[in-house]
Amino acid sequence: CILGTHHEKGAQTFWSVVNRLPLSGNAVLCWKFCHVFHKLLRDGHTNVLKDSIRYKNELSDMSRMWGHLSEGYGQLCSIYLKLLRTKMEFHTKNPRFPGNLQMSDRQLDEAGENDVNNFFQLTVEMFDYLECELNLFQTVFSSLDMSRSVSVTAAGQCRLAPLIQVILDCSHLYDYTVKLLFKLHSCLPADTLQGHRDRFLEQFRKLKDLFYRSSNLQYFKRLIQIPQLPENPPNFLRASALSEHISPVVVIPAEASSPDSEPITDLVEMDTASQSLFDNKFDDIFGSSFSSDPFNFSSQNGMKKDDKDRLIEQLYGEIAALKEELENFKAETARGAVQLRGRASELEAELAEQRHLKQQAQDESEFLRTELEELKKQREDTEKAQRSLTEIERRAQANEQRYSKLKEKYSELVQNHADLLRKNAEVTKQVTVARQAQGDVEREKKELEDSFQRVSEQAQRKSQEQAEVLDTLKRELAASRQELQVLQGTLESSTQAGAEQSTRIAGLEQERDSLSRAAEQHKEEMAALRAELKQLRDTLGREQESSKVELETLQTQLRDKETEERALRQRLAEEQLALLQGTAREAERMVQDALSRLEDPAHIGCTGSADCLLSRTLAASECVERLRDAHGKYLSDGAAVSSLLPCLALFAHLVSDTLVQGSATSHVAPMEPADRLLEMCRQCGSEAVSYLSSLQDPGTMEGANCSPVMTCLGRISAIGEELRPRGLDVKQEELGDLVDKEMAATAAAIETAAARIEEMLSKARAGDTGVKLEVNERILGSCTGLMQAIHVLVLASKDLQREIVESGRGAASPKEFYAKNSRWTEGLISASKAVGWGATVMVDAADLVVQGKGTFEELMVCSREIAASTAQLVAASKVKADKDSANLCKLQQASRGVNQATASVVASTKAGKSQVEEKDSMDFSSMTLTQIKRQEMDSQVRVLELENQLQKERQKLGELRKKHYELAGVAEGWEEDGEW
Repeated sequence: CILGTHHEKGAQTFWSVVNRLPLSGNAVLCWKFCHVFHKLLRDGHTNVLKDSIRYKNELSDMSRMWGHLSEGYGQLCSIYLKLLRTKMEFHTKNPRFPGNLQMSDRQLDEAGENDVNNFFQLTVEMFDYLECELNLFQTVFSSLDMSRSVSVTAAGQCRLAPLIQVILDCSHLYDYTVKLLFKLHSCLPADTLQGHRDRFLEQFRKLKDLFYRSSNLQYFKRLIQIPQLPENPPNFLRASALSEHISPVVVIPAEASSPDSEPITDLVEMDTASQSLFDNKFDDIFGSSFSSDPFNFSSQNGMKKDDKDRLIEQLYGEIAALKEELENFKAETARGAVQLRGRASELEAELAEQRHLKQQAQDESEFLRTELEELKKQREDTEKAQRSLTEIERRAQANEQRYSKLKEKYSELVQNHADLLRKNAEVTKQVTVARQAQGDVEREKKELEDSFQRVSEQAQRKSQEQAEVLDTLKRELAASRQELQVLQGTLESSTQAGAEQSTRIAGLEQERDSLSRAAEQHKEEMAALRAELKQLRDTLGREQESSKVELETLQTQLRDKETEERALRQRLAEEQLALLQGTAREAERMVQDALSRLEDPAHIGCTGSADCLLSRTLAASECVERLRDAHGKYLSDGAAVSSLLPCLALFAHLVSDTLVQGSATSHVAPMEPADRLLEMCRQCGSEAVSYLSSLQDPGTMEGANCSPVMTCLGRISAIGEELRPRGLDVKQEELGDLVDKEMAATAAAIETAAARIEEMLSKARAGDTGVKLEVNERILGSCTGLMQAIHVLVLASKDLQREIVESGRGAASPKEFYAKNSRWTEGLISASKAVGWGATVMVDAADLVVQGKGTFEELMVCSREIAASTAQLVAASKVKADKDSANLCKLQQASRGVNQATASVVASTKAGKSQVEEKDSMDFSSMTLTQIKRQEMDSQVRVLELENQLQKERQKLGELRKKHYELAGVAEGWEEDGEW
């Protein structure tokens, strides 16, 4: 079988032969099939898995079937089939693993794609795989009586033989789980992997015990060398424990693995031994003298051999014995040499494995050392970055505080500067007023001096005039004594006038003195004012200089603050851009993963409904709208990246979900819409990847447009609308009327069928006689009883539906109730249609049977189909009914009546068939031996043809049922609605 798979590069021939084997009826044959299929998966061509994955569901059904058999090979076959299905699923999910699970450490790392999530999931799948292997191991051991030497009996070896493949799988799975757990512990916290460690410890104890028990069996000792696991499990919390791990190596001796390497002399010895045995038996029967020399006629004639001849014969015998011993010795020597060469090759393989392990351990240690140094550097860089970030934040806070203080000081200085300017203006005004007052004083002083000068000049002129008058009077005194009396009065008046003038002059001098003192006082006030003005000017100058210095300092600090703020803004913008690019990159990777899943063979078995696709497409379209708005806000304001990132993540998730759901929906759709849907999904994925790629480049970010993605989603939604079941196109307002119409149509169909059966019964009574009349009456009578039972069931179903609708259930009218519960209503309509259709078909089948044109089997199938349809109607009616409803009890009683009537139809049909067959029994009285032999051969040929047709029809029936369930599930919404 293994060579055949490599010859034809697949397993089509193997499965074509297996499909003809009675695996469901012979447990031992099924057990041996599992053994052969396990070897094919391990050592056969790589296409064996692809050709066998289509039979996975059949293996599951067979496993469930054999699981009901608790004794013998039943449970063994069930568990072995589960193991084979698990193995196929594991290799389908992880195509990098070959069938024999032999991989290097580099290939194991590549299988996980250096992603800790992939390693985590891969470890869980390996645990499940190893769990199935251990279950089969334990079940085989528990089914054997270990107190006896079961490994030397044929029955025991039949059960133990498949465990060789299990041991080979378990050794590799144990080795890979240990290495993966060490890798996971180097990346994840220990608490996260507690479940993994517990599960590994449990499997480690089981595997160690099973390996130990297997190594003590004689059967395995000559076929395989089973490794022994260490005494204690590995300590995954200590990274250096990986170097202590030794991969378990299963060694298959050369004699067991390659039986063709046995020396040819063994066959010669076997032929010689068999020939000698045959000669001995011949001698025992016919005598030794005749057998030793059958052509020695001399002894028969009384002639005896002489001693020389006997000696020659003896020497020939010794030479033959020596030749035989020599051949045996050569054969033993060749066998020993083969064994030694095999042992040497095993030792060389072990040495190479140890060297490989050593080199692997050195590489791993070097890798871990390098990784540790990188982690230390990253940690130091992270700490430095953290410290620098903390220092920057502290400096930013200090600068903020200093900036606020400087701003307050600057405001205070501006206020003081304004106050000083106001004071300067007031002082300047006061100085101006003082200068005006000084000018007024000086003008008054000048006026006083001028008036004093004028008075002095006037007094001098008057003194001169008086002196002249006195001289004149003195001159005239001498001249004129006579006029003395006349002039005496005049002189007295003149004297009084001079005294008044003197008094006036003294007052003017006092006024002059007071004005001089006022002027001196004004001068002193002016000097004080000048000194105060000078002092104010000096103070103002110093304050202006200090304000200028402080203002320059504040401006410098403000420029530094602005520079730091620009640097921080630039850094923040760079970090936001890096975060946006990382999110877009992750989103692009998610969409790429969804696109790759469209081409994944493992995704072919996934199916979906058009309704689910439409809901995913609607959600994705709404997300694209939000993403478009968020992108526009981000372009206008770079700080709005917080609203763009969640939209990006949700966009990638919903688009990927839409692509996968679209691919799953295409698997159950017709070919043309399926191709269009797949092509549109690929186009949508490529447009989404293009949009996300443009978001990662700052040059193309502004021109990024998600409208093509929106267009593709709209086209996918249009295709999904085309793929929706036609039953869902009925308006919900018409469901209530449709229920009443279908129930009325079902009742009418049943009444019509009953009338036709009565008509056929009357025709049969009128035209048939004997056994045919008896058979037809019995069949038609049972059909009439079945129609009456169905009629009662339909009436009870109507009453129960009326009770359900009248009870309300939150609806105001029957139509609203049916519209609100559309899924239930559609199921009820489907069940009613099935009942009416089944009644019509059964009447047609009964008519053909009565006429002699139909078959009894068709009538039995129709009656069973009616029973199934009525069961569907009962189930649809029971969904919304109360448990304590009287109408529900009536419906259940009517359902039991239908089942009894169906059984009556089947029984009467079988009885009529047996009567007809007894009537048509063969007459062998006139047949010869040759004719009987000929008919026997024809019957055997007919039996083989019928068996082949039976198997094909069963396969066709299974495919039809599967397709019927899929279409019914899509039409009734089983995948979406949990009520069904």
